[in-house]
Amino acid sequence: MITTLENTTTPDISSAIVRARRAAGSPAMGMVLTLVICLNVDEDVDEAIEAATQAAKEHPCRILVAVSLGGRRTELDAEVRIGGGTPGELVLLHMKGQMGRHAASVVRPLLLPDSPVVVWWPGTAPADLAGHELGQMADRRVTDSMGAARPLRALRLRSENYQPGDTDLAWTRITLWRSLLAAALDQYSAKVQTATVAAERNSASANLLAAWLSSRLRVPVTREVTDGPGITSARMTTAAGDISITRGDGKLASYTVPGQPNRLVALKRRPVAELLAEELRRMDPDDIFHQTVTALLNQPRNTGITDAVTTQAPGRRATAKKATAKKTTTKQAPATKTAAKKATAKKATAKKTAAKKTAN
Repeated sequence: MITTLENTTTPDISSAIVRARRAAGSPAMGMVLTLVICLNVDEDVDEAIEAATQAAKEHPCRILVAVSLGGRRTELDAEVRIGGGTPGELVLLHMKGQMGRHAASVVRPLLLPDSPVVVWWPGTAPADLAGHELGQMADRRVTDSMGAARPLRALRLRSENYQPGDTDLAWTRITLWRSLLAAALDQYSAKVQTATVAAERNSASANLLAAWLSSRLRVPVTREVTDGPGITSARMTTAAGDISITRGDGKLASYTVPGQPNRLVALKRRPVAELLAEELRRMDPDDIFHQTVTALLNQPRNTGITDAVTTQAPGRRATAKKATAKKTTTKQAPATKTAAKKATAKKATAKKTAAKKTAN
């Protein structure tokens, strides 16, 4: 059932939700949370609604889609969808003019009482999620760096402004990669010397995977650039051989552990709906994500931009600087000695000339 409201108010929207629920024959929906989706006029609303609807099949919820349209005229239009294949409730809010700049005043009266609130920015997100008026009312704040125009810059902002409850779908995309790598170390307990992550240039997930390996293993991690799709390989080097996962087609990966035959494992690139459903399973802060973005923040700013970038473990950067200083000193020493010899020769010549003049 779809109810369309034009130039409306939040009390009218609440009344429309109750009427639509009764008309659908489901006065009690059993919803577990409120999912707020924040979008701008130029972003794909239908795609975000489809992903949220699929995720709501696992987590029945009230979905509030807040779309800021801009313009001079201040007005609120709404569309209430209940039943007809829509799990839970969905309210599409078109906020025009100044109303789009104060979305919290529209969204807050429509939240489910006594239940968690999750705010999701599928595309462009504010720099400080926790300081945003919608982020302040949320238990979890979800972004997607890969939905931004500049994924690596967006991920950097997430790292610089992290607050407990923040997460990013770029992190969720590497859950299976992290599980396989951790399982390999459980099967083959060897000291990892170095690691390498290869992926397409603007893969925020690859940078997070490299930062995770660096922070957990305390080894240098090299970030290599490939044609993709997504992450194409992750390799950990040990004295006995490499532990590697190689995925060239985005679906099936080759899993290699020293002393064991190669295995093929399903490692498909998951849709956004599946990623969102995974994040909705937890309402507590993700401590490992916090540690990873902290490690990412301590890495060089150009990580993932050049063709091969090495992220160094703590304590190695100072050693590299000392080595560079020694090389510079060694190169400059011969030049200094040559200059000293020339100066001495000039002085000797000057003394001889003065002695001749005196004799004459």
